[in-house]
This record gives sequence, structure tokens and C-alpha cells, in this order.
Amino acid sequence: MNTTNATQCPPVELHVVIPTLLSVFSLVGLVFNGFSLWIFWFIIKHWNSGAMLQFSLALADSMILPLAPLMMTYFYLGSHWPFGEFLCQLLAFLLNTHFYGSVYFLMLISIHRYQVIVHCKAKTFWRRRSFLKKLIVVFWSLLILQGLPLFFFLKTSVINSKVKCMSILQSELSSLYLAYGILRGICFLLTFGITFVSYMKLGIYIANINPANLRGRVMKTRSIQMIVLTLVIYAVCFVPVHVSMTVAAIMRLYDIFCTRLNQIQIAYYVSVVFSVLNSCLDPFIYNFANEKFHMRASEALHMCTSPIAQNGRRDSCAHAQVFDRLPGT
Repeated sequence: MNTTNATQCPPVELHVVIPTLLSVFSLVGLVFNGFSLWIFWFIIKHWNSGAMLQFSLALADSMILPLAPLMMTYFYLGSHWPFGEFLCQLLAFLLNTHFYGSVYFLMLISIHRYQVIVHCKAKTFWRRRSFLKKLIVVFWSLLILQGLPLFFFLKTSVINSKVKCMSILQSELSSLYLAYGILRGICFLLTFGITFVSYMKLGIYIANINPANLRGRVMKTRSIQMIVLTLVIYAVCFVPVHVSMTVAAIMRLYDIFCTRLNQIQIAYYVSVVFSVLNSCLDPFIYNFANEKFHMRASEALHMCTSPIAQNGRRDSCAHAQVFDRLPGT
């Protein structure tokens, strides 16, 4: 732990709405992802290629949730970390794994969706479970390697009698934050570009689908829902944290005025909180992309106990015959 005081900017108190939002997002994300993992692991017995990617996304979304209470406490205590350096490093590692796991697997889901719909008659690797198993292992290995430097280089610091964890006020970490931010920014732009191009090509394809056909209409609706939701996740959860983190590192490196630095620090913390929101939104991706997940989740929620629910179940099963023939479900 490093101790610095004189040359540091005085920290500002965070508004109570920041940890409150984090509490709400974490709780909702815990419920949604816990339910999603339960459906994938215990209810859906046979996974297709799409379900494998969706399960990996749900697992990545759940990585940060066990330590979310520590983040809430940190904010509630006025940016004071009382849990020791190891847990700070572990939090940074899991936050990185959660964030980039979501980015990477959303990218893979976009490529998979494009391949199985646009090239539905072609013999593509994206339909082979053996290929996707290897690809998923590669990306999980990449996530671990990408987060490991945080264990070796990230330190806590004492600033004005408060222990800081992952704070841009830690001047001794400015160069690390900038270098790491540039590297992660390149990875983010690359994955976003691939995701955007995949969904753009998919959008062009589905725009020409005949809406008079039920199968085509369902495919078009569900694909549009996935595209819109994915773009919303990027705009709200991913882009702000990258921008604020990079700007903060540059400002700290060049000794910008403390007033500006504190403003960008608040923006950075808010963007980190909203990056957790994707844990609440990603389960809707499974619902749009995987009809088996949609059907099993609906059955688990409604339990089909009342006559109305039973009628609804019979109607849903009738529609499921159409949905099950859709590619990528």
C-alpha cells in the first residue's frame, strides 16, 4: 500500500444515488443471471451452438456480482476501501472479466447470429459445437490473461486518510491506467466493429425477408430486437466507461486542475456503475435469441397452474413448433 497526501487532489463525496444505483443493478442482475444460469444448466438439457455462447455470456455477467457489495460499501464510505489490497485486486480482475467477457461474447453471438441466419444452408464452423467449445476456451483464456496484470500492478493508496482502490487520484498508477486503457480501448473498438458489421449485414438481409411468412416475420422481429438491445448495451454500458477511463488517465498524467479531475472521477464512477447494468439487460438477449430458453423460462415463471396459464402454455407450444425451426434458436 502506498501512502501519499500532499500532492494529491482532495477527494469529493459521492452522491448517495451512485451506490444506490449500483445496489439496484447488482440485485436485479443477480436475480436475472441466477435465473438464466439455472435455466441453462438444469432445464435446457441439450445445448445448441447458440446456447453455449449465451451461457458463457451469463457466466461472465455473473462474475462481478459476488463482490458488488464491496463496491457499494466503498462508495457509501466516501471512496474508502477497508477490505485490503488483495480484495481490491480481485475486484479489479473480476470487473475486467465481467466487462470484457460481456463484450467478447456479445461479439461472438453477433457473428453466430449472422452466420446461422444469412448462411443458414452453408456448412459453417459456427454450427459445430466442437468448434465453439474450443473458441470459448480461447476467449476465457484471453480474459484471464488480460486481467492478470491487475493482480501484479494494481495497488491501494492512502490519500487524505482514505484508502483508495482503482481511483484515478492514485498518481503513481497514472501511467499504468493510461497504457492499460489504450490496450483495452483497442480491444473494445475491434470487438465493437466486428459486432456492428455483423449486425449491419444481418439487418440488410432481414430487411428483404417477406413479412407475410410467419417464420420470416418471427425471425425478422427477433433479430431486430437483438440488434437494438445490443446497440443500447454498448451505448449505455460500454462506451461511457471506456471514454471516462481514458480521459481520466490522460488528465491525471498531465496534472490537470483538481476540480476537473474530480468531475471526471465522478463521471468514471457513474460509468462503472452503469457498466454493471448490462447484467440486467443481457438476459433479454437469451430470450430473443433462444426460443428454448424463452419457453422454459416462461414455464418456470408461470408454472402452468391456472387454467389461463395452461391455455397459454398450449398456445405457446403451438407457436414453439414454428420457433424451433428458426435458425440460431
